[in-house]
Amino acid sequence: MRTVTAPTTSLPAKPQSPTEQLTDSPRAQTRRTIECCNTDFCNKDLMPTLPLYTPTGDYLSSAHWLAFLISMTVCCCALICVTVVCYYRYKWQSERQRYHRDLEQDEAFIPAGESLKDLIHQSQSSGSGSGLPLLVQRTIAKQIQMVRQIGKGRYGEVWLGRWRGEKVAVKVFFTREEASWFRETEIYQTVLMRHENILGFIAADIKGTGTFTQLFLITDYHENGSLYDFLKLTMLDTQALLRMAYSTACGLCHLHTEIYGTQGKPAIAHRDLKSKNILMKKNGTCCIADLGLAVKFNSDTNEVDVPLSTRVGTRRYMAPEVLDDSLNKNHFQAYIMADIYSYGLIIWEMARRCVTGGIVEDYQCPYYDMVPSEPSYEDMLEVVCVKGLRPTVSNRWNSDECLRAMLKLMSECWAHNPASRLTILRVKKTLAKMVESQDIKI
Repeated sequence: MRTVTAPTTSLPAKPQSPTEQLTDSPRAQTRRTIECCNTDFCNKDLMPTLPLYTPTGDYLSSAHWLAFLISMTVCCCALICVTVVCYYRYKWQSERQRYHRDLEQDEAFIPAGESLKDLIHQSQSSGSGSGLPLLVQRTIAKQIQMVRQIGKGRYGEVWLGRWRGEKVAVKVFFTREEASWFRETEIYQTVLMRHENILGFIAADIKGTGTFTQLFLITDYHENGSLYDFLKLTMLDTQALLRMAYSTACGLCHLHTEIYGTQGKPAIAHRDLKSKNILMKKNGTCCIADLGLAVKFNSDTNEVDVPLSTRVGTRRYMAPEVLDDSLNKNHFQAYIMADIYSYGLIIWEMARRCVTGGIVEDYQCPYYDMVPSEPSYEDMLEVVCVKGLRPTVSNRWNSDECLRAMLKLMSECWAHNPASRLTILRVKKTLAKMVESQDIKI
């Protein structure tokens, strides 16, 4: 007798014919078909088959329930997704409608046809002299159209924007730089702060979208960019050099000077003066920007108002007393003298790009040949304080009257002893005489 085995599923068995026998339990993994004969190899050509299995009613019921549960799960998930999408779409549309409704209401505060120049002039002649009214600032901020990003720094980004067709610069601070935004806004809105050689402030605002906050500072736009960018691409003549140096001195002098009166202005020290924080105007003059680290002096209480920002100045431009931590933080004049040191380095940057006798040096940062591109405190301390070095000058400076005078001026600005440095008023008067002698119009 030969046995032929055929594989089966683990489904319940069905009664077999006389020639079939189920050898295992109803849930067995193997079913066998047996046929008998009387001769050898008589079953060689046999092809035994098993009858088709028909599922029982219980199995059909389980399959239907499984399909039902899967269908219900899919439907519930789809319903939840549709509900979430509809909710957020409704919320977005509601916020958009409210924004446009508020914008239409705010339009009443700025009549059509009013330019930024008109609004600022009105605020200066009829207001407190501390900038545009808050509601007007917020209205302008809402109406700004961002065009493109034009710069990025450690504080945030700078964008070119448009307001009613006028170009403006929009400084967008990182959220972690809120203290810098607040400080710069406070300084710009100081009474009698506006000056032609200080970046023109227009508005400040905070925009919250629910998920993140944007801190905006809107100012005049100067297409020539910073002094740093300008000097890298442009060579100067004597008149251009004097115009830039004198206008920068005028802006710094306005900052440093206290104006007395009922609506007076406190003395202010910049604390982060460098070529990247000075902007070039179309007429070839400069204006000072980035007042996020500025210090104010209250002469009534004799107190120095130092910002709470964690930012510090730029190491390459730091005065010796800042690097060796000998600066008297309770004495306002110490901050003023540190600005003068930085101003001397900026004059050096300008003078290198002045052409005399057909010769001019490439643009370089101060101490470019003495410290790495990103110097540490230790690098600058070693060069400026320990070795007492200052930026090098070429021999051609001594053969030109203007550059020789500028060399003398900057040397007196970056003196190691703060008390030996010139005041910005003295610098301004010295440059004014040079400007007059050259018959330069500013």
